[in-house]
Amino acid sequence: MADEGEGMLARAMRVLQCFTDDEPALSAARLGELTGLPSSSLHRLLASLTEFGLLTRAAGHRYTIGVRLWELGELSPLSLHLRETALPHMLRLYEATGENVHLAVLDAPTPDTASALYVGRLTGTGSIPTLSRMGGRHPLHTTGVGKALLATRDALWLERYFAAPLERETTHSITSERELRLDLERTRARGYATTHEEMTLGNVSVAAALGPVDGLPPAAVGVVVHLERADERRLGPLVVQAARDIRAALLADSR
Repeated sequence: MADEGEGMLARAMRVLQCFTDDEPALSAARLGELTGLPSSSLHRLLASLTEFGLLTRAAGHRYTIGVRLWELGELSPLSLHLRETALPHMLRLYEATGENVHLAVLDAPTPDTASALYVGRLTGTGSIPTLSRMGGRHPLHTTGVGKALLATRDALWLERYFAAPLERETTHSITSERELRLDLERTRARGYATTHEEMTLGNVSVAAALGPVDGLPPAAVGVVVHLERADERRLGPLVVQAARDIRAALLADSR
């Protein structure tokens, strides 16, 4: 059951956080199950969220995330500054490779709950299908951008990160702390991270961290290609250069 002393904002967040990739549209009954809020309180809250455009009524007496919430999200520095600045360089990387290009940031309330949050994506008709989407998140240890971000963390941060078990996404996922640490050492040595079918079978990713930029979380850019087209010796330098170019543009904009 919800805490009776819980504030309105906390209850609103309890509702909004129910919407996921698997359940983008939810009925009031389902929201009641997920939040534990009393029916009367929930319906008043849904009416308010709908009135302000944070939720929208959908077919089948269900609710979806509203346009106003999307509009507010686009005012985030991740959209206005990072993604908009990165897009021309991501486009050049896509034109050079013809493959999926991803931009992600480290979302880490705590190291043991950290993930890669995808804030930009370019794809084409010839690109291999991926699980990623803008606004979606994936584990750090199974994605190229995630490993690139992990490689920027210090020893204390990584110690806390490894306190939580690493979940296996495919049979190729690295779930051993020792093996992943060795992989991160290789990432630092060559300047870019790789994954081989660790998030999705048949997919290989190559990614590089941007380096620190004031006012923004750690970020990385990468490409995802089919195993048969994965020429790391060619893709690695292209991704590293894209990361450098994006950071340089971000730093120039902030002067």
